[in-house]
Amino acid sequence: MRRPLELYIHIPFCARKCGYCDFLSARAIPGVRQKYVEQLIREISCQSAHYPGYRVVSVYLGGGTPSLLEPKETADIMAQIRSCFRLEEDAEVTMEANPGTVTMEKLKAYREGGINRLSIGLQSADDGELKRLGRIHTWDEFLKTYQRVRQAGFDNVNIDLMSALPGQTTDSWRATLKKVARLRPEHISAYSLMIEEGTPFYETYHGHPELLPDEDEEREMYYLTGRFLKEQGFERYEISNYARPGRECRHNTGYWTGVEYLGLGLGASSYIQGFRFRNESDLETYCGIPMDSPRADDLLHQDIIRLTDGEKMEEFMFLGLRMIKGVSEKEFRKRFGVTIWEVYGEVLKKLQKNRLIILEDAGVRLSDFGIDISNYVLSEFLL
Repeated sequence: MRRPLELYIHIPFCARKCGYCDFLSARAIPGVRQKYVEQLIREISCQSAHYPGYRVVSVYLGGGTPSLLEPKETADIMAQIRSCFRLEEDAEVTMEANPGTVTMEKLKAYREGGINRLSIGLQSADDGELKRLGRIHTWDEFLKTYQRVRQAGFDNVNIDLMSALPGQTTDSWRATLKKVARLRPEHISAYSLMIEEGTPFYETYHGHPELLPDEDEEREMYYLTGRFLKEQGFERYEISNYARPGRECRHNTGYWTGVEYLGLGLGASSYIQGFRFRNESDLETYCGIPMDSPRADDLLHQDIIRLTDGEKMEEFMFLGLRMIKGVSEKEFRKRFGVTIWEVYGEVLKKLQKNRLIILEDAGVRLSDFGIDISNYVLSEFLL
């Protein structure tokens, strides 16, 4: 029986890099972009030969801004995936898109190529907040993009939102949530802004908390998100993700529950048969790798790590506990040959006593309080 596999395809190009972004991305130069797509297509072909016993259950084109590609480039990538991998008929195929980069011609190409889910990076419905973030679009431009997406026939759409932004208040965050909920997307991802070292935002805001919403206001935004979206018919199924019933992101759910995934493209990460590795992250070096060479894997794959049983248990717990339904005790025993209690008994007792987890016959999940301080709770499962 074929094993399930998820594919992540990295498109590392943006119209302009946002000041808060620490992802592997850069400005899109047409000649470089074309060369990259050609190399990516070669990688898809050559790497697929290693996975004859797998069936692809989801594909995620992320970035960067995948919607910057020309329609033919996207179509060629999707055609290569279909040609080289066994893609399930009902596979979820997601593409990230930014407002202002999507045309009806592109949307038609996405549909014809088998892309059936779009994730649109809005972040905020307030133009002032968008400007401070360095986004290239306005709320009106987002609306036009969203309308095109619906007109093109897409019925599975995620909208990315971000709270705790410079100059943001609880009232402006509430206004963003209301505007987005009125559009009735199938899925909303809502994250707090993280000030990452090495970004322009770090230089500006690190050590200057007065320029950002304070801790109490950030906490109020967090609680407001859950309350409001629940009232609007969205179910919280993961710490930062909300969906209408049956519209959970299957690709991300697979990641949180331990489905193997193969990353293709610049710097993409993989998890295959207990090994973690990532691709070459220098664009010029990546594009120069002879993908059909016997040495291709040695040149392409870096930081190869074989996880120990303990590390696999850790990941099972702190990824699975991000899901609101928690982790299955039966699945833990099936994977590792021991019970959760044999490995984590003392931790479970401590966390239960402090009302941070809920123990059920089926397994373990975070309490509401545990979700609030999830970083601390999840760290307790490091062996």
